Amino acid sequence: MTSQWTGGFQGDVTIANTGTTAVNGWTLRWSFANGQLINQAWNTTYTQSGAQVTATNAGWNGTIAPNGTAAFGFTASWTGTNAKPTAFTLNNASCTVA
Repeated sequence: MTSQWTGGFQGDVTIANTGTTAVNGWTLRWSFANGQLINQAWNTTYTQSGAQVTATNAGWNGTIAPNGTAAFGFTASWTGTNAKPTAFTLNNASCTVA
């Protein structure tokens, strides 16, 4: 979370490839715990169904070299509580949250 205000926040996500081969196309999935709703996003294409979010690479950031990164961001709205997601999958494999 980069910044937060009453009823909204900005999230910035960096995907780091710690492997030895390039990632060719990525899909990151997570769930919001408190009904947060993405309003807009950049450097990704996303869908949201209830709490479930799926973010996929844009045309220009789909390949992540070994030791490389890809980044995207979004703004979202919230009411009540704004807890951070705790579990993510990258291309259907669990990944570490840093």
